[in-house]
Amino acid sequence: MIFRLLGPLTVAGTAGITGGPKVRALLARLLLDAGGTVAVERLVDGLYGDEPPAGAQGALQAQVSRLRRALPPGMTVEFSPAGYRLTVADPAAEVDVVRFEALAREGARAGAAGDPGRAAGLLREALGLWRGPALADVRDAPFAAGQTARLDALRLDAVEEWAAAELAVDGDPAVLVRELERWAREQPLRERLRGLQMRALGAAGRQADALAVYEEVRASLAEELGADPSPELSAVHLEVLRGGGAAPERAFPPLPAPLTDFVGRERERERLAALVAAARLVTLVGPGGAGKTRLALEVGAGLRGEVRFVDLGAVAGVPGPSGEVAEAFATALGVRGAARLEAALAGRPVLLIVDNCEHVVAETAVLVRRLLAACPGLRVLTTSREALGITGESLLPLGALDPEAAEELFVRRAAGVRPGFTGHARVAELCAGLDGLPLAVELAAARLRTLSVEELADGLGERFELLSRGDRTAPERHRTLRAVVEWSWSLLEPGERDLAARLSVFRGGATAQAVARVCGAGAGTLASLVEKSLVEVRDDGRYRMLETIRAYAAERLPDGDPAPAAHRAYYRELAEAADPELRGPAQLEWLARLDAEDANLRAALRRAAPEDGLRLVAALSPYWWLRGLRGRVAAPVAELLDRVEPTEERGEEYALCVLAAGLREGGHVDRARGFLTSCTAPLRQPYTAFLWSTSVGPVEGLRLGDDPWSRSLGLVGRAHLTPEPAEAEALLAEALAGFRALGERWGTATALEGLASHARDPLPLLAEALALFEELGVAEDVVDLLRRRASVHEAAGDPESARSDRARATTTARRAGLPTPPGGDGTA
Repeated sequence: MIFRLLGPLTVAGTAGITGGPKVRALLARLLLDAGGTVAVERLVDGLYGDEPPAGAQGALQAQVSRLRRALPPGMTVEFSPAGYRLTVADPAAEVDVVRFEALAREGARAGAAGDPGRAAGLLREALGLWRGPALADVRDAPFAAGQTARLDALRLDAVEEWAAAELAVDGDPAVLVRELERWAREQPLRERLRGLQMRALGAAGRQADALAVYEEVRASLAEELGADPSPELSAVHLEVLRGGGAAPERAFPPLPAPLTDFVGRERERERLAALVAAARLVTLVGPGGAGKTRLALEVGAGLRGEVRFVDLGAVAGVPGPSGEVAEAFATALGVRGAARLEAALAGRPVLLIVDNCEHVVAETAVLVRRLLAACPGLRVLTTSREALGITGESLLPLGALDPEAAEELFVRRAAGVRPGFTGHARVAELCAGLDGLPLAVELAAARLRTLSVEELADGLGERFELLSRGDRTAPERHRTLRAVVEWSWSLLEPGERDLAARLSVFRGGATAQAVARVCGAGAGTLASLVEKSLVEVRDDGRYRMLETIRAYAAERLPDGDPAPAAHRAYYRELAEAADPELRGPAQLEWLARLDAEDANLRAALRRAAPEDGLRLVAALSPYWWLRGLRGRVAAPVAELLDRVEPTEERGEEYALCVLAAGLREGGHVDRARGFLTSCTAPLRQPYTAFLWSTSVGPVEGLRLGDDPWSRSLGLVGRAHLTPEPAEAEALLAEALAGFRALGERWGTATALEGLASHARDPLPLLAEALALFEELGVAEDVVDLLRRRASVHEAAGDPESARSDRARATTTARRAGLPTPPGGDGTA
């Protein structure tokens, strides 16, 4: 063992770490995360606490330099953007703290698995690593108090596990009695420890002394805590009276047992368990129905040591040390009166799972902070729709299940009400429509008693009526989907409710700028809705409501509220601002922006008045063409056509509307062609002539605009019409130069494709055009170009490359939902 922290700090191969207490404290802090990187901020906090010096990072660097000089040869402290790391090849072999924790964990697992002999050996080795108090000579460091309390609690847990294992294998009772008496002097009210002491005394034939221990504990509990001995300690007392010695049992009440299996949160369970092990206060935050309580209990059930469950669901928010929140804590801990909470928890390593804090979050925060400050061995895991907001609180947001887990949950719960159910083609659609919320998925599965999956999926528009029956024994706020959302809604301030209702006009989320413009809300109110789990913030910075919450909020939007009209105006303006940018160097950025707003743009189209709808279609037609989305918008555009009274003034917009609706013949097409034929002014939308000619047929006499992009596109059109190859090539070269000057990818690729027809070696031109089309994501052009290049390869005697391009064309077409081209298997 090279580094020892379980006692005075020592380093093998050195006479001692020189450089002063800060250097020793820095070494100890790095060793506690041996093998890992510790962030600079955590090191500064750990060394300097709440009052870091000016230039704290520079001071830290100086201490690191001193530590590097003091370390044995071959060891150093490495720096990376993530922080500092002490180079330790094998932490479990070289650092006693790491070795102790690993042995203690393995010993506890062996005991739980029914192998007390192995457990006793592992725990004996773990406890033998201690040479005195942990972090003995760095206890003045700000980080030391919390770490010392954690290690002392782990040591005490290990002592209890070791004693239980020794009793199970009939270990030497004299040794057990001696060790347990020493620990009992330090922890006189720790009931599991005292119960083990009584058993050891009984095994040594000292029944009278064992009974005296019980009386001592009973009197101390009554006097100091106003509590009676736990049922487990009373059971030990009864065993001693009978002259027996049963194997030790868990000395605290079990957690609430689930009625169903645990599905779909394995990754979150691991993350939460790691957080609970590393932090003293952890909060699971998320919307109602996300499964916070179940996950917390699942993690708590897997922990060794004392875990207590505090349910605040039925508690009223009465502030003060004797309020209902404090009384709920006291009841869970078996304490008579909330005033004795600190005394009951002093020196007692325990994890409290505090459930349903959101409606009493302020009162809970005050109490939890007070208890954590007074009781170093206490850890707290809370579940809430809002964080407690305490310094040092670690948050784990819990949202929707991933699609596969949601489907698995539905199938398992459905099989419980409809035996033999194994799945259905529309389960994925149903779960996605329910946002992947576990409670909503379970409520839907329960309805399979009387409804089919098709009826459930088709009925999502009336989700609150559809899922209006739940577990009769569940808390009222969890019995139906509506009740889940109503509970969260009831906790909002009036201004928060107004904003939440207005946010329902958005589809697929919104930027902060859009929320401010459409809802007239400040950043503070929006942040509050995020904190209360009514709104999510995605990694891309967009704000989004779960569809279930959005549907409820939409019911609360008053008639005549300005938000719907503001939403339509904002997204029409966005589309019109994006249109010219799609013909310039920022093309990709604006395509991505429109991609993110696609659902909002379609929602604005469905709600638009005829005039605004025509303008929106005209502005978005190039985007729909480039992204291959015309099929997605055909239905709402066709509905708009039915409401439009076309005029010459908006004849061009009407024609684009006809194209977007997917019409190629009939009255609308004839009327639109008439408007275009009679049009004498330059086209307002540069794409109109191209889109109409490629979809319906050319219209003679259309005048393109005088902007550079339109002029370049006109050159491409003239090149296709001229019978002279040299003239066509010259026109295409001029067009290419124009498009390149603009930095516009689609026009550049189109000109390159045309020039390839005149080149001796078309492959480089086709390759550049293909790369641009792929960068844009224009699937139809990519497929056409791959097929064309396959023919070039074949003509050049390269069948392998031809097969590869045809196969790529087929894959691209299938992914985009396009018709599969001939030769999709790679053959001509």
